[in-house]
Amino acid sequence: MNEKNSWNIYRTRFLVRARQLTEPLTFTDSLGREHSGEAGDYLVEMSSGILRITSQALFEDIYVPLAPASLASPLDRVQKPPASAFVSRPEARASGGVHVRATA
Repeated sequence: MNEKNSWNIYRTRFLVRARQLTEPLTFTDSLGREHSGEAGDYLVEMSSGILRITSQALFEDIYVPLAPASLASPLDRVQKPPASAFVSRPEARASGGVHVRATA
């Protein structure tokens, strides 16, 4: 597995992180179970942190990738008003001076 093949976020009913294998991989998980996969299969990290391998056919049939834009903060999608929405106009004061006040 090389560094170019980075983790992506996918969803079914739950969110998982996964990366597609570029070479065969075998490992034993924290529960003592042995997992093995071939190039093209997916290494999947569950929300609990447990890793497993899912065949390419099964993974691509079940999981839907989330677009990178959907991982951004919801605040990034809030439309900001244009600068022209804020108009400055003079405000008359009893003291005779003119002060500028920003209004929306």
